[in-house]
Amino acid sequence: MTQTREHHHSLDAEQVGYKQTLGRRHVQMIAIGGAIGTGLFLGSASRLHSTGPALLFSYAFVGVVAFLLMRALGELVLHRPTSGAFVSYMREFFGERWAFVTGWMYWLNWALTGIAELSAVGLYIQYWFPLMPTWATVLIALAVVLTVNLLSARAFGEFEFWAAIAKVAAIVVFLVVGLIVVIGGFSIGGHVAGFQNLWSNPGGFWPASGDFSWYGPILVMSGVVFAYAAIEMVGVAAGEMSNPAREVPKAVNAVIFRIALFYCGSILLLVSMLPTDEYKSGTSPFVTVFDRMGLTWMSTLIQIVLIVAAMSSLNAGLYSTGRVLRSLGMSKQAPAFTLKMSSSGVPWAGIVMTSVVFVFGAVLNALIPDAFEVALEAAAIGIVFTWATIFLCQLRLRSLVKRGVVPPSPFPMPGHPYTSIFGLVFLALVVVGLAVSGWESSPYFSHKVSFLVVVFGIPILALLLWLGWKLVKPAVVANTKGRVEAVWSNDGPTYGPSVDADDLDPAAPADEES
Repeated sequence: MTQTREHHHSLDAEQVGYKQTLGRRHVQMIAIGGAIGTGLFLGSASRLHSTGPALLFSYAFVGVVAFLLMRALGELVLHRPTSGAFVSYMREFFGERWAFVTGWMYWLNWALTGIAELSAVGLYIQYWFPLMPTWATVLIALAVVLTVNLLSARAFGEFEFWAAIAKVAAIVVFLVVGLIVVIGGFSIGGHVAGFQNLWSNPGGFWPASGDFSWYGPILVMSGVVFAYAAIEMVGVAAGEMSNPAREVPKAVNAVIFRIALFYCGSILLLVSMLPTDEYKSGTSPFVTVFDRMGLTWMSTLIQIVLIVAAMSSLNAGLYSTGRVLRSLGMSKQAPAFTLKMSSSGVPWAGIVMTSVVFVFGAVLNALIPDAFEVALEAAAIGIVFTWATIFLCQLRLRSLVKRGVVPPSPFPMPGHPYTSIFGLVFLALVVVGLAVSGWESSPYFSHKVSFLVVVFGIPILALLLWLGWKLVKPAVVANTKGRVEAVWSNDGPTYGPSVDADDLDPAAPADEES
């Protein structure tokens, strides 16, 4: 396997400069924190209202897909841990063009999501300080996470560790209180809590009459996917773990239990405590429950956790985009300054670039909220694309393993190839679901946001990425000496075993410290 080691050396050039400082507790909490965010604390309210108790089925089904995604990612990470993550794997298995598309789609997703989270922090803070201008909150919040990210990967890990502790603690308190209330059959705001509410809820467990449609719980899965977005952060963090071979399998295998407990457990108790039409969009369902119980101090605590969850998402966005931009920069697919690293192993230039976009985006969001709603839906497409690349790279890796081209990963995806194919089919249906739900969302054509993004936004995005690739291709070709195809063919190294490792290197020398 000398050829394999040589080609791995070539691809691993982008790892130069990073410090492997993330320990076991950081990895475990990054995995947990990625699976718990505003999608659960806030986004579940509108879905409960529109879907009913069957939302429990929706979260469970998508949770299984999320677990399969993590198993596919786990196989890739143990094949080769890298901070370039999906970009680096697409480069290895599908070539430079698809690495370019993957990297910029992932960056677009995080950039737009981060803008939304910054704007949300501004709204949450106004719960206590209604007169505080949103722009001031945006700058303070960004300054905090930017400082954390510029310090070191370990500082990022510490922030995520304590943020995850806060989120988990809030969920655990709710689960304990909820179980007592539901099992004890206590009255909440005139409604008797109990598991019987799963069926006695207006419309029953799977509402299909009135404003509900029978396919509602299936259609809502296209939105539930985005509640689980960020669990793939473990793949980016793998390049800076002290022992990825030990930590990644543990973190990945625990995902399904965390989803079952935190997401499905919470949704089960929420639908058992109050009729689902009591939950309103824009108000956390946890706040609604505690308010009905008269525990206003818990409502305040949930508001604090919402801010922590948004800050955690911002933190993760800066961390991942800084590393993805550096991976792109090393192959001349992003501006050269994105290569710059600090002595503590932080790709600070890419992080600062994303921060600048956050600031401009937050200002734009305040001025033109309708325009930003369209952009946020476009970010959703970025998540679907990223997840699809993970399944595709796993399929390609295993096919090369079967041909004896690369050694097997010590953490293989179960049920190959059917599990990854199932994941890809599901993601294709998510895009269809976005279009359908967007069409039904409003009687006015201009307000059918998700539909417009899928039907018009995806082709426009594809055109922009095609033009972008045409623009950078000459520099990429020159940098790689024309070797822009995948590293591996079906028979071995695409460009032959005699090629020097430096010639195969997609990256410029990685010693630009400043």
